[in-house]
Amino acid sequence: MSSLVIALSLLVAMVMAILPLPLGIDAFRPDWVLLVIFYWTLALPHRVSVGIAWLCGMMIDIMLGSTLGVHALALTLVTYVATMNFQRVRNFPVWQQAGVVVILVAAKLLLVFWVEHLTNDVVITGRYFWPALTSAAMWFWLFPLLRRLRRRFRIR
Repeated sequence: MSSLVIALSLLVAMVMAILPLPLGIDAFRPDWVLLVIFYWTLALPHRVSVGIAWLCGMMIDIMLGSTLGVHALALTLVTYVATMNFQRVRNFPVWQQAGVVVILVAAKLLLVFWVEHLTNDVVITGRYFWPALTSAAMWFWLFPLLRRLRRRFRIR
């Protein structure tokens, strides 16, 4: 049952990642998949870690039609950093964790841009980093929601 809850939370995050939004709002879309993976990495690093991040990244690449492996690489590297520091970050208050979220999402965005820049002709704009800030804002809402879900279903 607990694996099903984790898988469903990741599936909902992936659906929210590809959900069509108006152009004016789309630039502010939080990185839902990274947020959910980050939560499960902090809460259960022995169950959700780099392999799950790679699998989710490959699925995002397929769903978005981007260069295969770009999001997988970025999610894997960012999740590796989060996994190596989970004991420290887990003890931070939520507002400091939101600061870590800003750094991780910005690093993921930079990695995706860098690889896409090497393979395709893309340019970076000022709006490119808005998801880092909106992801941190969503962390204040998502963290208690996923914690309540984990406690309700007794996921260990």
